[in-house]
Amino acid sequence: MDDGDCDEAWERLTGEPSVRGVDSSRWADDGTWQVSIWAQEFFRGDPLGMELRERVVRALESVEGVIRVAEHDNESWDVYGTPSGEGLTRSAANVVDDLAGRLRPALGLA
Repeated sequence: MDDGDCDEAWERLTGEPSVRGVDSSRWADDGTWQVSIWAQEFFRGDPLGMELRERVVRALESVEGVIRVAEHDNESWDVYGTPSGEGLTRSAANVVDDLAGRLRPALGLA
């Protein structure tokens, strides 16, 4: 989808975007949210990447109004239901904040 299809967007920025960057966008055509974790782009099947992926899914599922979470691609998830973008973004940000101390060295930033 292009940027014109987005109804609402939330972006969490810090001084460490490659470690702590998170964004959530709700698509106009069907109301589905897509949540992206910027650091996940650099991890695939390694243990830290798998842990990050699993924890993000659990965190997103815990947000009020979420019916289902499905992996969209390696670094993003489709979220179905009626959650708030703020809630999704905060929930995902809590995961990357918790793992930041391990993500930084794995990304060569420590």
